[in-house]
Amino acid sequence: MPSFDIVSKTDLTEVDNAVAGVTREVAQRFDFKGSKCTIERSDDTLTILADDDLKLKQMHELLRGYFARRKLDAGALDFKTAEKASGNMVRQEVVVKQGIDRDLAKTIIKAIKDSKQKVQAAVQGDELRVTGKKIDDLQATIALVRGLKIEQPLQYLNFRD
Repeated sequence: MPSFDIVSKTDLTEVDNAVAGVTREVAQRFDFKGSKCTIERSDDTLTILADDDLKLKQMHELLRGYFARRKLDAGALDFKTAEKASGNMVRQEVVVKQGIDRDLAKTIIKAIKDSKQKVQAAVQGDELRVTGKKIDDLQATIALVRGLKIEQPLQYLNFRD
């Protein structure tokens, strides 16, 4: 039976490259001279440390810009609330979204079922598998899911006949 997978993965080596680019630009820019702004990655979490809220917002713009340059979707970034750090600095956690969580999977499956397509969708871990008898139905399902207002980037893999 023809099938495909809906996944949400972000290439962490490209995230490392984007973080390195932001670090380089912070070191070179005149408006960051003398500041202690840093960005670090550990697993799926980025930690931004900035002098104040203005510098934090500039770091956000730099991070989004470097994500776009590395062909990564900035929608994969989940900015948590900023908190005070030592010495009047501001710290913020940014989570790089990996995988499809249960709520998003339920939303996608409900939209597929409501469309009356002759396909079946099943959750497999942190991804969805969609199967159907006709390839045209699967392609219509991909178009349907792309049309949904989902802020998390999705990829469609393993399209099989």
